[in-house]
Amino acid sequence: MFDVEQIRKEFPILEREVYGKRLIYLDSAATAQKPKCVVERMSELLLHDNANIHRGVHLLSEEMTARYEEAREVVRQFIGAECREEVVFTSGATMSLNLVASSWCENFLHDGDNIVVSHIEHHSNIVPWQLATERKGAELRVIPVDDSGALELDALDTLIDERTKAVAVTQASNTLGTCPDLATIIAKAHSVGAVVVVDGCQGVVHGGVDVKALDCDFYAFSGHKLYGPTGIGVLYGKRELLDKMPPYMGGGDMVDKVTFAKTTYAPLPLKFEAGTSNYIAAIGLAEAIKFLQSLNAEEVARHERAMLDYATEQLLQIDGLRIYGTTEGKAPIVSFNVEGCDHYDIGMILDKMGVAVRTGHHCAEPVMARYGTNGVVRASIALYTNKADIDALVAGVKRAVSMLK
Repeated sequence: MFDVEQIRKEFPILEREVYGKRLIYLDSAATAQKPKCVVERMSELLLHDNANIHRGVHLLSEEMTARYEEAREVVRQFIGAECREEVVFTSGATMSLNLVASSWCENFLHDGDNIVVSHIEHHSNIVPWQLATERKGAELRVIPVDDSGALELDALDTLIDERTKAVAVTQASNTLGTCPDLATIIAKAHSVGAVVVVDGCQGVVHGGVDVKALDCDFYAFSGHKLYGPTGIGVLYGKRELLDKMPPYMGGGDMVDKVTFAKTTYAPLPLKFEAGTSNYIAAIGLAEAIKFLQSLNAEEVARHERAMLDYATEQLLQIDGLRIYGTTEGKAPIVSFNVEGCDHYDIGMILDKMGVAVRTGHHCAEPVMARYGTNGVVRASIALYTNKADIDALVAGVKRAVSMLK
């Protein structure tokens, strides 16, 4: 059986007190806490093994290069990529998505074409495509969302046509928790020759991914939401597509030969890894993945589902409370407002009670506009969340409501 209390011992920060109260950390969708093994591994490397990768001929450099490429292999296996050339390390999902929107669109998006995104996307999966369509004279189209938070996939027949070049969609909404039917979206996009770009920031944490089985063309995620370090992310891309794309940035390590007349580029994946990579963080991400692989994924999912169901049941007992995103099978995210109370005020009162949540639009302003609000309180559940955390959240919201009304 899943032992959440044993798991919590791997996360020392959860023993911290805030304003004299036990920390209740319910902001893992923004950034997850790190297990001891990740912090210790990165500290060990920095203290005893640090050296730049790929360029050095000395022992430390060769050892670190090997560790970095081993980390790439860990990621490859974790997401089910065909080969290591399909795994590009970036600074995070934002860079990964911008890389595709810039580099792929440079060669394949033209005047009169269109790109389709969904209404529930994070800004990082909207703005890069807006920039690309503005630059190329293309159109941005939007898959609508219904009151429950589900995408209205009946609209795909009119939105996706022979001029559609890319469809960008989340695996799991960071605000509503909605997990779209990716198989249907991907099949429709591929039927007209469009590529599919998946934002996997929340999905890779809650349920994981097999990119080969999913048959997406690109997949992006950030390490810091996957119990790994900040400053590291991954872009998966089908090799045949990455081969046809120009580099996103120029600099060291992404070149084969440089002259003033012409520069040739390094093979994949280095073509997209200009400059000194965040190699310590890449190895830290691999350590986080190994930590997750040491657990039973089905037990973790059942635990998170139980915590989501419990939180939903308890919160809905509060008069005037509305939860945004009520689809079946959603990710363990609860976004809500209470009638007559400002979301920011609720968040501030919760903070003083030791409960860490996120308030605001969560980089998803179109979602907020769809539901007629300027922000929500978001409590996000992780594998280390326990019932005491949920009880503290509910008690804190009740206290806040009593103070604000």
